[in-house]
Formats: sequence, C-alpha cells, structure tokens
Amino acid sequence: MPGLIGKKIGMTSVFGADGKNIPCTVIEAGPCVVTQVRTVENDGYAAVQLAYDETTEKHASKALQGHFAKAGTTPKRKLVEFSADFKGELKLGDTVSLTDVFENVDFVDVVGVSKGKGFQGVVKRHGFAGVGGQTHGQHNRLRHPGSMGASSWPSRVFPGMRMAGHMGCDRVKVTNLAVLKLIPENNLIVVKGSVPGAKGSYLILEA
Repeated sequence: MPGLIGKKIGMTSVFGADGKNIPCTVIEAGPCVVTQVRTVENDGYAAVQLAYDETTEKHASKALQGHFAKAGTTPKRKLVEFSADFKGELKLGDTVSLTDVFENVDFVDVVGVSKGKGFQGVVKRHGFAGVGGQTHGQHNRLRHPGSMGASSWPSRVFPGMRMAGHMGCDRVKVTNLAVLKLIPENNLIVVKGSVPGAKGSYLILEA
C-alpha cells in the first residue's frame, strides 16, 4: 500500500538522541477502509480507493451510501485513490492500518491544503521589501509593489508579474519528512517539521 489518509492533530517537539529539541507534527493516519478496487481490465488503470473518518448517513448522498454499503462499511468523510497494482491483495471492505504502511518506513511525503490567507499584498505574498523611505514625495507607500513595467514599450504589464492577490488554499506536497515515532495504539505518526494545513485538516501520507 503506497499511502494512507490522515488528519493533522497539531505540532509539538521531541528531544533527539543528541539532546536537540526537534519540532514535529502529530498526524492521525488511518485506519482506512478499501471502498473500491480498480483494475486494468475493468477501468484501464490499477488503483485502490480508501475511505477515512466516520460520518453519518445524513451527511452522505444516496449514491455514496450505496457505495459504502457495497464495501460493507459505514459512511466516511474523505475518499482518496492511490495508484498501484495490488494484484488481488486488497478486497472491498479491507481495513488498512498505520503499521501496514509505515512499519519500516523512515521518510514520508505529505500532501495537504495550505491555510487560506485571503487577498494579500506583495510584501506578505511574495516577500517584497516595499518602496521604503518617505523622502522625494513618497507617502504611505511602505508596502506598495513599486514600478511594475516600462514606459512606452511594452506599454503593458507582462503576464505572471508578481502582484497582490489570493494567497493560500493551495495543494502543497512536502517531501522526505523523517518519521520520528509511530504510536499504533492511537493510529498516530510523528514526523519531523511542519506540514500544510490547519489543525484537523485532511492529509495524504505517501510512503
């Protein structure tokens, strides 16, 4: 199994073997239920669909209720497909746990949706220094972008110019995070460093 669905619990820190304090993130990973198995013969590609996090029938559509009933499980909140050829190893209704995927894994990749920041200026969004100074007629322009283009040519702003705009709510993948600890009884994995998203947001962990 190449990965699991999880939920960000929060950040903390642990002390390493050398006595250094290491910032880390605690993630609840699984258990996940197999709700669909795709094969090359039937679907044109091989993959398995996992479901995670309990919900009620009231919050699942009729189509999804039937989908989960076919797999013999209760309604779930999050569905994710993982591409891989499992050659019949996984069947509908099977449960995939933390130790099944990350038992002897030293590094993981984590995919999540970054925190939304709304509409932001160039200083926060792109790290601009601002115009700076208040001499020579500069007034209230400390965080402005400054000049964005030439004059008579090209008489326009080039596409892709770094400007103010919507920031955050992007799908972000952080690679090669060291696995510091597994806590199988609570389905928790502790990884070094930070991962995208707010507390309680869904994550995809890839081995």
